[in-house]
Amino acid sequence: MTGNYRPEGQAARSDYTLEELQSAQRTGQILEARAAYCDPQYNLVVALGALQGFMPREECAVGIADGSVKNIAIITRVGRSVCFQVTGIEGDTALLSRRAAQALFARDVLRHLRPGDIIDCVVTRLAGFGAFVDVGCGVVSLITIDNISVSRIAHPSDRFSEGQPLRAVVKNFDRETGRLFLSHKELLGTWEQNIARFEVGQTVPGIVRSIEPYGIFVELTPNLAGLAEYQEGLQVGDVAVVYIKSILPDKMKLKLVIADHFRSREAPIQLHYYETGNRIEAWRYSPESCPRVVESLFSSETTP
Repeated sequence: MTGNYRPEGQAARSDYTLEELQSAQRTGQILEARAAYCDPQYNLVVALGALQGFMPREECAVGIADGSVKNIAIITRVGRSVCFQVTGIEGDTALLSRRAAQALFARDVLRHLRPGDIIDCVVTRLAGFGAFVDVGCGVVSLITIDNISVSRIAHPSDRFSEGQPLRAVVKNFDRETGRLFLSHKELLGTWEQNIARFEVGQTVPGIVRSIEPYGIFVELTPNLAGLAEYQEGLQVGDVAVVYIKSILPDKMKLKLVIADHFRSREAPIQLHYYETGNRIEAWRYSPESCPRVVESLFSSETTP
């Protein structure tokens, strides 16, 4: 997101002047600062600068659909940035509302999103089933693990890290529940776009993603993996140095020969976005010559 609705953590300050806070109260501008601590009643105290910020529990976080507030969602903001609107100034205290900022974001941005829209977000938490991302003002969505990339991974941490900025494509926004569904793999290129970076006879590094009795899958890019013959001694996550034996577009296959392998903390694979615009209508991963069709049609997507 851009402008007034950025993900939390990108515009935090601790040096607001009284004049800035008064102006924000008049105009409704969304500000951001660090939550210093949570009191026993689950109110947040926010470090602002000229004044102390006080965010009542019911204004700390909101479920977009039902307005619910969870204590754990408040506690986990301590030490982190929170966005807010200034709703009042009483003496040396500014009254703050994260709920109001998120409601504005829902009104001005969320409810206008359509399947196929491409948005910016930031990874906030990784779980085995997917990556939670902040799409703006602390509003969180989920990219499930099967929507992260075409190349299969064991855990989202194989691809992302907390705090990492991403681009994602909207699968759907459910206006009844307020839930936003995102995908990521469609932005990482088709099979043909990815294979264009390689040629038969090359020797390149990859990551071992899966070890099966019939062979070892080695990822060359997040949306491209090939199969090598089974070898003893490899582990998932190893760097595999592979010789490209053949490229078969009709079968959407890449045959590899493992020349070397080793453990490394630095994965050689980086994200590369092929979609540079703000929207896609449809995406076909598989080549036209391949009878197996892998595609996403955003105009016909329904709520999962």
